[in-house]
Amino acid sequence: MYAYNLFRSTKPDGLVCAVPEERTVPPFVVEPYWEFGGKVEGREAPLGFDRKAAMEGVRFNGFYLFASFQKDRPNRSLPAGS
Repeated sequence: MYAYNLFRSTKPDGLVCAVPEERTVPPFVVEPYWEFGGKVEGREAPLGFDRKAAMEGVRFNGFYLFASFQKDRPNRSLPAGS
């Protein structure tokens, strides 16, 4: 079982790129479009992360892209007066 580093898109699309620790981060994962979003180890995983799909994605691509369904997105605030 892999431990994954997570990189979150800074756009409101909710995309997350999961990369096994021992793999190289894909070249498209660059600031300011992506930011480090933590690590997945053991049983803990964000909503939307599918371990079986992650294993297949890593097998073919070296990484796994998925849509996160987290409610608390960092650096996302409501406009004043909302």
